[in-house]
Amino acid sequence: WLAMAECEVAVIDADPQATLSDVLDVRREEGYRPMVERLDVNRLQDRGGLAQYDEVLIDVGTASMDNLKSAISIADRLIVPVPPSQADIWSTQRFLRFIDSSTGKRKPEVLGFINRGDTHRAIRESDEAAAALVSLPGIRYLKPRLSQRTVYRRSFSEGLAVFEQEPRGKGAAECNALAAVLYADLLV
Repeated sequence: WLAMAECEVAVIDADPQATLSDVLDVRREEGYRPMVERLDVNRLQDRGGLAQYDEVLIDVGTASMDNLKSAISIADRLIVPVPPSQADIWSTQRFLRFIDSSTGKRKPEVLGFINRGDTHRAIRESDEAAAALVSLPGIRYLKPRLSQRTVYRRSFSEGLAVFEQEPRGKGAAECNALAAVLYADLLV
């Protein structure tokens, strides 16, 4: 989305699972454009060298605490996808405390949204998780949600963004709504 918006964007796959790298490899093998530059994880130590990009996205999880701490130390903002369950709300609370203990005076902005939300209106777990997320101190709740949709898994394995896979689908609308909130300045 950022590359299509003509941003100079790069990614760092700092998660030992390396699924972001896998997707970029598939994308390169299939010749999909635009391509996004992947930077070596060692670039986490070089904040100044990242300034040449409009945006640097870092995919990191808790499997590598060193990478997580490095990413937090250079991030301007953290985007936290929160699945709709009480256990994930508790994990988000612990993560917020971890951020506080890992940062000094310079704290990144922390944004959270519901990820893998309910698709059936009668199921209220996503709404309950959203209400809990709104009440957490130290995180700003974003209204757009990503739902539990097959298109996300399928597009991921094919190296495509959801809006490339099914441009008029519900998943594309969700991704575009989230991107519009995260990067509102690009839409002006």
